Amino acid sequence: MLLEEQRFLHEDLERLEQGISDRIGEEPKHIRDRLARDHQIAQFLDRISSQSTKLLTIYRDADGSRSREIQQIGGGDPMDEFYKQLTDIKTFHSKYPNGPVENLERAYRPKRGPDAESLPSIVDTMFTGEEAYGRFFDLHSCHEMYLNLPGVKRLSYLQYLELFDNFAPGVGGLKRSEKLTDQYFSYVGQLALDLENFMRKTRPLENVAKVVSDFDKEFETAWEKDEIADWKNEESNGKPNGTNHASTAEALWCDDCEKEFKNENVYKGHLSGKRHTRAAAERAKRLEGGSENEGVASNGPGKGSTSPYRLKERAIAEREFRVKRLASSMSTERSDTRVNVERKQGMTERERQQELENLFNATTTTTQARDAEEGEDDDDEDRIYNPLKLPLAWDGKPIPFWLYKLHGLGVEFPCGVCGNFVYMGRRAFDKHFNEARHIYGLKCLGITNTSLFRDITGIDEALRLWEKIQKDKRKDKVDDASVVQMEDAEGNVMPEKVYYDLQKQGLL
Repeated sequence: MLLEEQRFLHEDLERLEQGISDRIGEEPKHIRDRLARDHQIAQFLDRISSQSTKLLTIYRDADGSRSREIQQIGGGDPMDEFYKQLTDIKTFHSKYPNGPVENLERAYRPKRGPDAESLPSIVDTMFTGEEAYGRFFDLHSCHEMYLNLPGVKRLSYLQYLELFDNFAPGVGGLKRSEKLTDQYFSYVGQLALDLENFMRKTRPLENVAKVVSDFDKEFETAWEKDEIADWKNEESNGKPNGTNHASTAEALWCDDCEKEFKNENVYKGHLSGKRHTRAAAERAKRLEGGSENEGVASNGPGKGSTSPYRLKERAIAEREFRVKRLASSMSTERSDTRVNVERKQGMTERERQQELENLFNATTTTTQARDAEEGEDDDDEDRIYNPLKLPLAWDGKPIPFWLYKLHGLGVEFPCGVCGNFVYMGRRAFDKHFNEARHIYGLKCLGITNTSLFRDITGIDEALRLWEKIQKDKRKDKVDDASVVQMEDAEGNVMPEKVYYDLQKQGLL
């Protein structure tokens, strides 16, 4: 029955292609529906690949069974062959009378209405609540592993999201000698694995395996040329390897302590300290052990072998390199995660739970609205219940009422200079004095020096203040031409008023 299997495979491939085209033609609004569609397309593509492999095997006909079946059909009596195959089919169905019949057209057709609601979505169990269907990272477990490493900086989760791919000593990473532990190796490996799995879940139509292999090839090339930062090969005599980690040109870097010094005197002073002496001895011992292992490996049967110490460094550097590349390729999700964490830090636990429930319920409401309003306008879907007329947040929904009260957004501050415009909240009212609307209103009143009119909102107030300022300026202004100068017997020149005052006092 190879010919029937061949026909079935051709039909299956055509149905799969039709199913893919039906799904590509529609663009879901919700991210959950888009991911579910992309994962279905990825599954169809994998099935196309496997079915095509089976079909090629049949066409190659390595054992000659397909040729024999064609010869049997065309060579003998066609009716005898027909009845023989009919008997085989009846025998098979008598053994399995309740076998299901596979309907390819229905299997690959997009599910709509009650059929779609009865089947669980692919992405429902794929993401955690923190990831929000692939919009944000969830690196809490990796953050806990990082905090359990000895000698690391105590970073908050928000700081960790900023620095998790920066492995330089002094920033967020450890010293080179402290990285060669099993605990750090498992941490870096888990971080790289989580980022790779996140990319597979959020980008099902991309060839993630090829992307990772390209990263590995790039690392191989850079490692052979000794171009990996922080992991350059050290010389066996303990001299610096040419890597300068100093942040500025004036700063000094100690390779033994792996520490930066801003002052030269401090740098020279630490050279005689116990900590530097111990670090230099450990580094010399480490380099000596690496050179001995390298010599043993070179004398061994494997030509061109590498020391076990260097192999361990290579394994850790490879995972760090992969983390950097994966993080740079998902920079959008990373920045969105930082914004989301900052936003959630200002929310209460009840608001977080409510947001999580809204996220899971948004998909069902979107599906019901689409099924109920096919061919109608979608304006009603975006209606928001806001009876208190609260301001809208960044996501288009009203802000919480406690935040509305906290910032005093219910208090009105009218400004007559701005044309009786009403500002909601003290913060907006204080900011508007430096904005164009208020400055333009003052200039229309003939007021040029606007910096002195802060907290002045009435037009009469502003005009009275401006007249007083102008009057004081005119009073303080002195006309040198109207002053009469007098000279005493000694030749001292002074104003007339001062001259007469001194004369009355008998001082002249």
